Amino acid sequence: MTEPAEHAPRRSRRRLTVWLLVGAGLALFGAANAHLVYVAFSSQPDCVAHMKPGQAGGSPSGFAAARSACASG
Repeated sequence: MTEPAEHAPRRSRRRLTVWLLVGAGLALFGAANAHLVYVAFSSQPDCVAHMKPGQAGGSPSGFAAARSACASG
């Protein structure tokens, strides 16, 4: 069973549109992930005051940084 000749261009155009949209979506997804990786590696948060393990007067939740990346002093 074959389709009439007048339906072939419409089907071909629809298929092309779908593939272009899929490609654009994948490109957007890839660009967003690349941006997140770039920001993660290029930003360095400043050191903030926090309770170190073993210090008295800690927060009520009891959570503290496991190991500080900042130089103490």
